[in-house]
Amino acid sequence: MKKIQLIQTGGTIAMHLGNGKPELDINRFTSLLHHEIPELSTIAEISTCQIFFEDSSDLTPDHWIRLAQHINDHYESFDGFVILHGTDTMAYTASALSFCLSNIGKPILFTGSQVPMSNIRSDAHRNVINAVELATYPICDVGICFNDKLYRGNRTSKMSIGDFDAFASPNFPELADIGIDITLKHSYSIPFDDLHCNPVFDDSLHVVKLYPGLHPRMLDCLDLQQTKAVIFEAFGSGNFPIKGNNSILPFMESCKANNCQVIITSQAPYDSVNLTLYKSGREAKRIGACSACEMTMEATITKTMHLLGCSLSDEEFEYQFEQNIAGERSG
Repeated sequence: MKKIQLIQTGGTIAMHLGNGKPELDINRFTSLLHHEIPELSTIAEISTCQIFFEDSSDLTPDHWIRLAQHINDHYESFDGFVILHGTDTMAYTASALSFCLSNIGKPILFTGSQVPMSNIRSDAHRNVINAVELATYPICDVGICFNDKLYRGNRTSKMSIGDFDAFASPNFPELADIGIDITLKHSYSIPFDDLHCNPVFDDSLHVVKLYPGLHPRMLDCLDLQQTKAVIFEAFGSGNFPIKGNNSILPFMESCKANNCQVIITSQAPYDSVNLTLYKSGREAKRIGACSACEMTMEATITKTMHLLGCSLSDEEFEYQFEQNIAGERSG
């Protein structure tokens, strides 16, 4: 029987309704986990631990580092890991782990729920059972298991607040379908090298969401001396204003002049940024902007943080950012 570690980090799955509102309760959750899902012991030999216990909106890169280090420290003791996590930032944590853990040779799967496990109509039971069973399969990846589907973690975004089908993978197919049978749709080869853990993140960045009428003077409050990257959430395939007083180009040039990386992503979740298609993209490319291609915003942000934490030269950062290093982009 496979050995699976179930790692608790908090989130809605561990809440109960107190005074009509969901509240975290570690004691009640621990009791529920052991008594409400006894079938877990028929799937795998389960070991549980708690790394931290937080609403996922309170998580920071420090929590990602603690989680990555824990997996690295206990990697040889288990055949797979299932991380119970709040849905709000699950895709960020999954993406972050995919970048700081390399040569992954076993499943590292995230799951959670839209409704607390203590609720009679909770989706927690199904999600946890599915994740634990998938963690016994030959999946060498960081994934998100939710609502009878398995997604690559760094290709996933939360799409719904109130639906059980909370996540989607806009530009990459599902890794598995879970029905009467489990069907894996992606095959893996075991890496030749040992797991490598490099949990470094630098959060010296800003995200700027563009909108019609945004005046560049509103960006003057950003201290480019303290900022190492600005991610522009542009329109369509990477378009942004380039005419008159609303042109964003001068601000992008100021970023580059201050050794601050410029990254272009899109407000559209499907398809890919293409900086060669329209004039604004070509101008951004001319000044040295990086394309996020089809990466999710979660992957774009966490990959940027990780590469900044690696203390790379500007040229090496730009090269690595536009490479596929953990399955997060096609190229």
